[in-house]
Amino acid sequence: MVKNNNYYKKFLTNLFRDSVSVCLPENLMHKYVPSKKPQGNVLVVGAGKGSAEMAKYFEIAWEQKGYGPLNGIVITRYGHSSKCNNIEVVEASHPVPDISGIRATNTILKKVKKLMKNDLLIFLISGGASSLLISPKKDITLKEKQEITSSLLSCGASISEINSVRKHLSSVKGGQLVSYAYPAKTLTLAISDVPGDDFGVIGSGPTYPDNTSRFDALNILNKYKIKINKKIYNILNDKSYETPNSKSKVFKNTIFKLIAKPQDSLEEAARIVRKNGFKPFILSDSVEGESNDIGIVHGAIVKQVIKYNQPYKPPLCILSGGETTVTVKNAKGKGGRNSQFLLALAIYLDSIKGIYAISCDTDGIDGSENNAGAIIYPNTLKRAIVLNLNAKQFLQSNDAYSFFHKLNDLVITGPTNTNVNDFRAILIF
Repeated sequence: MVKNNNYYKKFLTNLFRDSVSVCLPENLMHKYVPSKKPQGNVLVVGAGKGSAEMAKYFEIAWEQKGYGPLNGIVITRYGHSSKCNNIEVVEASHPVPDISGIRATNTILKKVKKLMKNDLLIFLISGGASSLLISPKKDITLKEKQEITSSLLSCGASISEINSVRKHLSSVKGGQLVSYAYPAKTLTLAISDVPGDDFGVIGSGPTYPDNTSRFDALNILNKYKIKINKKIYNILNDKSYETPNSKSKVFKNTIFKLIAKPQDSLEEAARIVRKNGFKPFILSDSVEGESNDIGIVHGAIVKQVIKYNQPYKPPLCILSGGETTVTVKNAKGKGGRNSQFLLALAIYLDSIKGIYAISCDTDGIDGSENNAGAIIYPNTLKRAIVLNLNAKQFLQSNDAYSFFHKLNDLVITGPTNTNVNDFRAILIF
């Protein structure tokens, strides 16, 4: 029996879900509860799309040890909440911050500042923390932070560039949270959603030394022609506002543990596809660049496989992760970096036979819509023509979501409660 699109939609969707499952907090948090109960007070705080789930399962494992109730507060994205016994969970806006994030961050800072030398701060961080843990530097308004964030997100800047600016306009990012906790001990448990798993980039590194400077932030703003007022310019030129680096004493009592990363999901995907008769080829866990360009590059690799059996002959599954970007040209377009990548890939391949692909954001939300991503098939463009859909026009309009919605090819999972960046899989027969 010839396997149809429905079969491969189910196969690829399950591949995505099962690969992400190894990075879910419910499968991880019990490993990081201390073997002995700390002597001082313990405070749990956190931020990110997976922070509520991290807090929930850390709390469960903590109580199973017989250590008693935990005190703390975490901030997650609207719709990504989980119920904890004693740790407070607050929802706030992502990717552009809001007043809820500011209020919750203020609460976190008040609790952290009360810690003493023998106390322990446990910080749970995952992707999305940069916009959820929000405490603008003196005199910077929420509106100003929102405007700069929106400009950075739409200009094509990389996540490391965006977070460099965020650090230097914040009173909590770029290692500054630790300065409030010092000399208490700090244990950070992190789920990486950034290319290269740079600890200082994950959530803008609130508990990690900052290797960027305020001058880097100014250069990035200039690079992308993002206008700032004189007040913000003066702040970025004031050395007293510089973030702490690795030489600062505040990091003396800190431990940073990476508990899940993009490579973990790719290796699980490789195991699954190998079991199903495909040779897995993990291209990279750190792909960056414009979604359109990355789609073309992946497409070129597919053509090389088909024409020359290089680097491997079919049946092959190309896997990759990382975080692409989209320079938004049409603010009204509904899209996301994964659906944009797939549409660019489909156009480049131009209905080549035997190619199926999925691209999703592992947090379950691609961009601002309700989908994790989408799937393409060998007949994606042909089906689009029948529906009078101009694929190139949708691509240019940053409206890939609408394109795949009309084809009923979106992948909708809801929040996954983790975040290890983009997940891409291309099946070649």
